[in-house]
Amino acid sequence: MQSNILRMLFWETTTACNLKCRHCRATATENRPHEELTLDHGKKLLQSVTSFARPVIVLSGGEPLVRPDIFEIASFGSDLGLRMVLATNGTALNSDAAKRLKAAGIQRVSVSIDGAESASHDDFRGVPGAFDDALSGIECLKSVEMPFQINTSVTRTNLHQLQQILNLALILGASALHLFLLVPTGCGKEIAESEMISPEEYEQVLNWVYDSAQTTPINLKATCAPHYFRIASQNRAERREQRAEKPIGHPFAAETKGCLAGSSVCFISYKGDIYPCGYFPLSAGNALENPLKEIWEGSELFKELRDPSLLTGKCGACEFVNVCGGCRARAYAMTGDYLSQEPFCNHVPRKIS
Repeated sequence: MQSNILRMLFWETTTACNLKCRHCRATATENRPHEELTLDHGKKLLQSVTSFARPVIVLSGGEPLVRPDIFEIASFGSDLGLRMVLATNGTALNSDAAKRLKAAGIQRVSVSIDGAESASHDDFRGVPGAFDDALSGIECLKSVEMPFQINTSVTRTNLHQLQQILNLALILGASALHLFLLVPTGCGKEIAESEMISPEEYEQVLNWVYDSAQTTPINLKATCAPHYFRIASQNRAERREQRAEKPIGHPFAAETKGCLAGSSVCFISYKGDIYPCGYFPLSAGNALENPLKEIWEGSELFKELRDPSLLTGKCGACEFVNVCGGCRARAYAMTGDYLSQEPFCNHVPRKIS
């Protein structure tokens, strides 16, 4: 089987962070780990990427702005012709940092906002004042005309605030709002029972995303929610049957599918381990030991994730397997088998209904 094109690479530049978020995938710490990839390692990594692909490079953490060399990393990647973006909690953004990100060629910044107001956001992020600091950071981005998006982790705590968060994103002038459905890994495993929404609520959220995306002027996207693509397909089929007008807003991206882990996305940890995505704890290799191209094209783990015929349970029998595929990281976290059915999908495939 030919390898898929690498379209997005997430690099966990550090696990150090100034916040104490309850859902953190990285189990972040205050201090930068000594195993962290050095600036030289990072440059070699970015060069190796360009030998076979031109993906979007997402500089993430932890909090990437705790690395003083993050601007040099961004600039080096930009000079290589890579599209460099940065994911931050926003609290370390100030006027100087925004200017330096702009000068380094960062093309978009994502800022995490997990509540419509300070009380809910600060509670989730674990530090008082985090909400106000993030909004201040966004203003700094706007002052240098840096495009930004809002990232929100959907939990039981903020489930009722999604419309308010979308309204906030519009007021702030965000280019997009991306909603992340929790995957129980890292600290997220500890809060899974208390914070993960039910399969029924999951379905409601994704239908709300689909309906809202037809009219909102910004890109509204559900992430770690592959069955959104099944919901979109069902909604479109229903509209066609009703001879409705084509939906307005942002069109369904036919060239993509639900779970992209290992097929067009990969994640590199702070010490160079390569994973299908940031929520998938099985490594396919290490970038310090083998070329990224070799791992991307030759990993048996990646090959299995690219073959929907290997999926079992409801996912294997589902008529939407090629556009959805279920979240492989969530399947692994909940069952120990990354090829098993998506545990947070309540769709009943036609073959077994």
